[in-house]
Amino acid sequence: MTSEPKPNKSKEAAILAQALPYMLRYDDRVVVVKYGGHAMGDEQLARAFARDIVLLRQSGVHPIVVHGGGPQIGKMLERLNITSEFKDGLRVTDQATVDVVEMVLAGAINKQIVTAITQEGGRAIGLCGKDANMVSAKKLRRTKMDPDSNIERIVDLGFVGEPSEVRPEILHRLISEEIIPVIAPIAAGEKGDTFNINADTFAGAIASAMDAKRFLLLTDVEGVLGADGELITDMDVDGARKLIEDGVAKGGMIPKLETAISAAENGVEAVVIVNGKTEHAVLLELFTEHGAGTLIHVNQDEEL
Repeated sequence: MTSEPKPNKSKEAAILAQALPYMLRYDDRVVVVKYGGHAMGDEQLARAFARDIVLLRQSGVHPIVVHGGGPQIGKMLERLNITSEFKDGLRVTDQATVDVVEMVLAGAINKQIVTAITQEGGRAIGLCGKDANMVSAKKLRRTKMDPDSNIERIVDLGFVGEPSEVRPEILHRLISEEIIPVIAPIAAGEKGDTFNINADTFAGAIASAMDAKRFLLLTDVEGVLGADGELITDMDVDGARKLIEDGVAKGGMIPKLETAISAAENGVEAVVIVNGKTEHAVLLELFTEHGAGTLIHVNQDEEL
């Protein structure tokens, strides 16, 4: 019969000691975490994520979670036999679809995350942009150049929106009470219409409004890769723009970089694009020397 190995107390103490300076760096500061639909698909990782968010709060950090849920929305639409139309690769959100989106995001997924955080000992409240009129939305306008006529035309995506104004007072009130806000990217327009907003864009607007110390974009890749295929651990916004202009950044990484650039130029000290499927990715980024993923900020020489 084999006995379990004894814990190395000296090693554990050393890890805590190394983490302390980073904990002090983020003490009483806001960290916004965008939690993606793919990253939340694994039950074990979901529990670990909830535990990490609670640990942040207990360490003096003020975490705010903004979540997506694209895969879950797709499954529910399929169950309800609602067929989605796509234009230029983007889902057109009609009235029936936006009703499902709100039900899944602001209902099922939001409360699952709140419950997970609560079970790990935290105090969380689920919100969407409609609550306390926190976020106002406007219709997202996309245009496309017609290759035949060379005329730019508008692509109507239905009830897909973008933030037009963020009123963060309710978030300040909640974090002052040591409550963790968990926010679904749904908001109302000026006429009361419901709009579905890209979760990255929504989270970036929240992070800017809250002057966040860090904005973590959890995704399903290690971070931003350079032309050589290697992970870029640190870059300024000009470097991020160049990756887009040179065609190095492709597909879904382009809007993430655009969101990171906007947030960094509008009040967020630094943005990190990191693999949400890595266990304890949030803690590794914030509380270790080398972090994880790709750090994006305005001033390359600034001490972060």
